[in-house]
Amino acid sequence: MSCNGCRILRKGCNENCILRQSLQGIGSPQAQANATVFVAKFFGRAGLMSFLSAVPEPQRPALFQSLLYEACGRTVNPVSGVVGLLWTGNWQLCQSAVETVLRGGVLRPMMNLPSEPQEAVDHDDASEASRLCLNLSAALPARVTAGGRVKRRSATPEESETSTMESCYDYTASNCYQNLKGGEGTKLLRLFF
Repeated sequence: MSCNGCRILRKGCNENCILRQSLQGIGSPQAQANATVFVAKFFGRAGLMSFLSAVPEPQRPALFQSLLYEACGRTVNPVSGVVGLLWTGNWQLCQSAVETVLRGGVLRPMMNLPSEPQEAVDHDDASEASRLCLNLSAALPARVTAGGRVKRRSATPEESETSTMESCYDYTASNCYQNLKGGEGTKLLRLFF
């Protein structure tokens, strides 16, 4: 017998169905069908199946739930998505959007969402980093700003393995990073420069 997800997507189903495993956390058959249609419309049927098949079986219900919340968050808040709703203290909007989808309702983008957090929850390393000036856009190498038309020079053996912040970015960005990491001389892999 087909699971509710396969039935609504009109695809074949078997005992080892990826969707059947993923929909275990959703109670009613109609809610399972509504959630499947919504997520499949948002990510695409092939994308949904690809996401679900990429994780181990025990993690599939949690992944499906995450995809459902992300799809609802992006529909309600197209710019920042579910993370933006959480950051601005509007998590209840995402939860009510998920409940609306499970009931079969239609979601529309919200206008006039606040863009700043309502209150700071905690003063941990992440909130400390958000207060620092980490504007690195002025420090792009010439080959990036010139559309790749600048010839690369050959790197020294030391530069080919790692690069310090001072050699990649301008002085102010380096100081910001050094302040963030407590002033230690951290080296980063040179991936993009």
